[in-house]
Amino acid sequence: MEKKACLYEGKAKQIYKTDKDDVLWISYKDDATAFNGEKKETLRGKGRLNNEISSLIFSQLARQGVKSHFIERLSETEQLVRKVSIIPVEVVVRNVAAGSLVKRLGFSRGQQFSEPIVEFYYKDDELGDPLMNDAHIKAMGLASENDVQLMKEKALAVNDHLITMFEKIGVQLIDFKLEFGKDSAGQVLLADEISPDTCRLWDKQTGESLDKDLFRFQQGDLQEGYETILTRLGGQA
Repeated sequence: MEKKACLYEGKAKQIYKTDKDDVLWISYKDDATAFNGEKKETLRGKGRLNNEISSLIFSQLARQGVKSHFIERLSETEQLVRKVSIIPVEVVVRNVAAGSLVKRLGFSRGQQFSEPIVEFYYKDDELGDPLMNDAHIKAMGLASENDVQLMKEKALAVNDHLITMFEKIGVQLIDFKLEFGKDSAGQVLLADEISPDTCRLWDKQTGESLDKDLFRFQQGDLQEGYETILTRLGGQA
């Protein structure tokens, strides 16, 4: 597989064309950002950790029958993925109250929900990725009603798998963000990444964060937290 021109550079990744039209080459960066890019820093080794963790999680989900854009891990910081057209709607699943939900609705941090809460956010940096509902998505023509329902169902299925996966390694899945895209056949696939950048993860014994909150709120060493997740998942720190 040959890496060609860079198509896009985001906060955490660079996306390149390859010699196959339906395959993209992803390179993870060491940049850490928070609060819609207001806080930025380069943390050596972060790109490797995100790539390794995301590759492990996508591979485990594939064994559970969850289809995604992930093809294979190429190196410590690179992976191949299927080319998809990203649906500009972020799907957030919340199992425990934390982050913006506590500020918006007054839940107590750490409050366990009897069932997962699913939220949608408009994927637009300039607008600050605002919260939206099904009616907004329909009015803006971002996705069909069927696709919205499908994304919700897939997100809840992923939630079940991730809860089990993390419980086995002594980690509580608080909440997480997913992105979806459509391939050339119109199939909705899980996309982007699943890592401590996109999940809120707490150690079950200590309650300590093992995710990007370490960077957001200066709670500790981000790389150390991510290395803990990687090694518990069976990877090499």
